[in-house]
Amino acid sequence: QVQLVESGGGLVQAGGSLRLSCAASGSIFSINVMGWYRQAPGKQRELVARITSGGSTNYADSVKGRFTISRDNAKNTVYLQMNSLKPEDTAVYYCNAELTVRGYVSYVNDYWGQGTQVTVSS
Repeated sequence: QVQLVESGGGLVQAGGSLRLSCAASGSIFSINVMGWYRQAPGKQRELVARITSGGSTNYADSVKGRFTISRDNAKNTVYLQMNSLKPEDTAVYYCNAELTVRGYVSYVNDYWGQGTQVTVSS
C-alpha cells in the first residue's frame, strides 16, 4: 500500500509563514513528480507547485517569489515553504505524487494525500 500524509497546516496571520510536509510511504520504486495543489471553498483545485526527481520546479504565478518547494528523495518527502502568506492563500492543500510501485515498473500511479487546512487571517 502507498500513502501520502501531509502535515504542517494551521492558522497564521497575514504576512506569516508555514511549512508543509508530505511523506510518501509503501512499496515505492520511484517517484517521478511530487507537487502541491490547493482548493479553496467554491473553487476548483489548482496546482501550486511541483518538483521532479531531478529537482526541476514549477510554480503558479500567484505564489512565485513567496513559496518554495523542495524534496528529500531518500525520505520520499516533499516540502512547501510558504512565506508572506495572504488571505487568498487560504485553502486545503493536497500533496500529489506520480510514482511507480515496486514490482510494477511499467505502471505509473497518481496518489493524493488527504489534505491539510491552511487558513490565513487578515
